Amino acid sequence: MLVKAYGKINISLDIVGKREDGYHLLKMIMQNVDLYDSMSFQKCNKGINISCNKPYIPTDEKNLVYKAAKLFMETYNISEGVNIYLKKNIPVAAGMAGGSTDAAAVFKTLKELFEMDIDDNELMNLGVKIGADVPYCIIGGTALCEGIGDIITPLAPFKNQILVLVKPNFGVSTKEVYKNLDISKIFKHPDTEALIKAMEEEKLQDVCNNMKNLLENVTLRKYPVLKRIKEDMIRMGAMGAMMSGSGPTIFAFFDDMLKAQRCYDKFKTQYKEVYITRTI
Repeated sequence: MLVKAYGKINISLDIVGKREDGYHLLKMIMQNVDLYDSMSFQKCNKGINISCNKPYIPTDEKNLVYKAAKLFMETYNISEGVNIYLKKNIPVAAGMAGGSTDAAAVFKTLKELFEMDIDDNELMNLGVKIGADVPYCIIGGTALCEGIGDIITPLAPFKNQILVLVKPNFGVSTKEVYKNLDISKIFKHPDTEALIKAMEEEKLQDVCNNMKNLLENVTLRKYPVLKRIKEDMIRMGAMGAMMSGSGPTIFAFFDDMLKAQRCYDKFKTQYKEVYITRTI
């Protein structure tokens, strides 16, 4: 089986509290974009065998693809094995749920491959054990995600919006970002309801005016270059620019493909991982 695992951006990321176990309680609007990893799956006699087009990506227990396959097979007592080839396109450690979307694709595909009768809710409960973004990636599209990311409410689709994505030449650890976040210093929260309304009505300027990511407080302070990327994108005609997830990817919405192309061309001379894409 051949499948596509789509990346995501956060159109908002709010932190509404903290659990006793240290996990932050979130309120986020997540949105799939047309940038994806390709994966192929094949049954084999035994074992989980992973190969990848990028040599720096681990293919053992450190990879979320491996973790997801192992968890699935142990949970449902599957004795056969699987070969998985991962063609990685989504930037790594970028705030775009690259690893989580691959893990979600593993759950959904193994369910088909081994002809299991499992619903999405069951897969989402399994997904939380791998990572907080996995339940969203199982559902995909446009969604409000709450709790630790495990309570998903699908929203009206916000598709075909033009985006430019810039991932600088470094990664960011989500764990580190949350560790350095001081909730007591957060005074301005995103207006999630206003954002949902603007998205439903497809009023792009209102969406851009209301987007907010509280993790920018940490990541942009540590990496001032990200602030410059945002400012440059706005100067080049973007209607709004923001960091996705814990970063460092910066995305910008455009109402015009020509402006988006100019922005893409400029950043492509400075960075390797620059993309023009759309929301899906």
